[in-house]
Amino acid sequence: MDKKEVLKIVKEKNIKFIRIWFTDVLGVLKNFAITSDELENALDEGMGFDGSSIEGFTRIQESDMIAKPDPDTFQILPWRSSQEVGVARMVADVINPSGEPFDGDPRYVLKRILSKAGSMGYTFYVGPELEYFYFKTDKNPDIIDNGGYFDVTPLDMAEDLRRQSIFYLQQMNVPVEYSHHEVAPSQHEIDLRYSEALSMADNVMTYKLIVKEVARQRGVYATFMPKPIFGINGSGMHVHQSLFKGNSNAFFNKSDKFHLSDVAKHYIAGILKYAKEIVLVTNQWINSYKRLIPGYEAPVYICWAQRNRSALIRVPEYKPGKEKATRIELRFPDPACNPYLAFAVMLAAGLKGVEEKLKLAEPAGNNIYQMSEEERHSLGIDSLPGDLHEAIEYAEKSKFLKETLGEHVFEFFIRNKKAEWDEYKAQVSEYEVKRYLPLL
Repeated sequence: MDKKEVLKIVKEKNIKFIRIWFTDVLGVLKNFAITSDELENALDEGMGFDGSSIEGFTRIQESDMIAKPDPDTFQILPWRSSQEVGVARMVADVINPSGEPFDGDPRYVLKRILSKAGSMGYTFYVGPELEYFYFKTDKNPDIIDNGGYFDVTPLDMAEDLRRQSIFYLQQMNVPVEYSHHEVAPSQHEIDLRYSEALSMADNVMTYKLIVKEVARQRGVYATFMPKPIFGINGSGMHVHQSLFKGNSNAFFNKSDKFHLSDVAKHYIAGILKYAKEIVLVTNQWINSYKRLIPGYEAPVYICWAQRNRSALIRVPEYKPGKEKATRIELRFPDPACNPYLAFAVMLAAGLKGVEEKLKLAEPAGNNIYQMSEEERHSLGIDSLPGDLHEAIEYAEKSKFLKETLGEHVFEFFIRNKKAEWDEYKAQVSEYEVKRYLPLL
């Protein structure tokens, strides 16, 4: 879509307000509204705002920023529109007053890495699976259903919530592949059909807002918190991904025993090599590491496999005639990450593997959770960082991560995560009170 088409739709559909969306460095969706009268000017010149008030953007002495809407992201918001008056949204790129891209804009970080992939002849496709929970309120993790994986239940509130979310997604041209109940009580998943990574990152932000908005309308709460309940599975964001050259899947090789090309193998090796350095971005919160523990379907061991879901990367088996579906599934990210930065770092790691022609180790055949530490060590299988503090240490030393994120985002991210860890370690938890108060 271009400017002319957007203005035409706004007039025909009687759109009165347009919400301009962008995300801060932590992946929190921000927006402001403009009237339809201001839209043409916004498309031509962008709209100014105070960047010093946005997490990770600018200091107060250099606070003037401009949000320039991307016409291709124009969509009508179905839950805000009536038959008489419409409300739409557009995702914006954040730029400096000079017109140059702003280094602290997560969307620009992803665009920059996608441009690198393009210079190598590749288009990056992703298909994320975002899990989430429905709770009665945002105060306590009180479940609203007792379903399990793929359970067929009578029409209840959760089923209705999922269905309405899908209707809204479809009305905003976000293709949905399927949806289902997940393993834990009150845990659900809606899978988006794969697409090019920039549009998918926009779609992920749309998906998360819609899920939360539909829940709010029905008086409950939806959360993408990675591990809200002790003792049951947390929520992940498994990311299926592949590189294409034109219409050909660069990951496919008919003659290979795994049907993987050399490009695919180098790509996998790159992600495995840099996994410890990028996990701070793909799993950015204290709570993220409560999910990344053995035994709850969350992978922590750095290896790959075909059917083995205990591995960090799974390669779905090839189906004859489905060459374009050849892909890898990265299983450690969680849905509370910033999708622009997460897609950027995983692509950058994979491309590094391709550039350096990294050799891929043999796949892990057994359940890695059941191996002893000695067995894993003998096979050269390492582990992800065990908590946010350890992840910060790996990230802070990473020249690769700094280069990928850019100095602005990298330095803010490290600073912000250190502050989060310092605040967390000073807390006295309920666990400590229950365990130590009667004893000490």
